[in-house]
Amino acid sequence: MKALTVHSLGRLALERRASRGIREVAAEVGVSPATLSRVERGKMSDLDTFGKICKWLRVDPASVLGIATAKSESSGLSVHFRKDQAISPETAKALAQMILAAQRALMQLEKDGN
Repeated sequence: MKALTVHSLGRLALERRASRGIREVAAEVGVSPATLSRVERGKMSDLDTFGKICKWLRVDPASVLGIATAKSESSGLSVHFRKDQAISPETAKALAQMILAAQRALMQLEKDGN
């Protein structure tokens, strides 16, 4: 499977929406129609939108961010962002922190047997 990027995430959203109206799908995703339109054009507005789009598409955010799934807390994670003016360094850092927090929470759930 080809690596996912923010731009390909937008194309996937457009494909999944297919012939359905943008207002209907935006309500389903939990974003505004304008925001969904921007995402479909390859732009990502914020972390909340990124998470909602990934959830709606059933896409692992780590696959979009280029983060290798770690088996333990001590495993090293690497994040690779392609040069893209749509993602600022602050956004990249926030995305990485979000993914790491989600991974720690998942590992704790697995550890607790849930």
